[in-house]
Amino acid sequence: MPPLADSGKRTLARIIDMILVGIVVALLSWGFGVAAYTVNADRMQFGKSFAEEIIAAVLYIAYDTVLISRTGQTLGKKWLGMRVANLDNGSTPSVQTSLARAAVLWIPFAFCCACVWTAIAGGWSFFDRPYKQGLHDKAAKTVVVSLG
Repeated sequence: MPPLADSGKRTLARIIDMILVGIVVALLSWGFGVAAYTVNADRMQFGKSFAEEIIAAVLYIAYDTVLISRTGQTLGKKWLGMRVANLDNGSTPSVQTSLARAAVLWIPFAFCCACVWTAIAGGWSFFDRPYKQGLHDKAAKTVVVSLG
């Protein structure tokens, strides 16, 4: 199996993925009229609607599940030279494994505690030994490896 990926690079890849999917979530939320923000001359208000949370959860989970199960890479991971692999044999995770991994990461993100949960789940890899797994990796029995 290739060497484990650096946790800092993993974090950067996740930020890239969050920005890419976040743009799509914002556009779809706006297009469906479920974005919970108002702007007028006196003030701007922003909040999440439940419909927007559903859109976010579905898109983030679908993005991770489809891309990880195909190649082991999201766009962020691909651009930074990493991939997700099964811990036991280094192969690309199945759809079921990818879905479990994505659900652990993105359901709490979309519905309650976006920044806090992402920091805990992903940040776990900075302290985990010996495999540098985030909580979502532990749940799915995967690791992130470096390709270069």
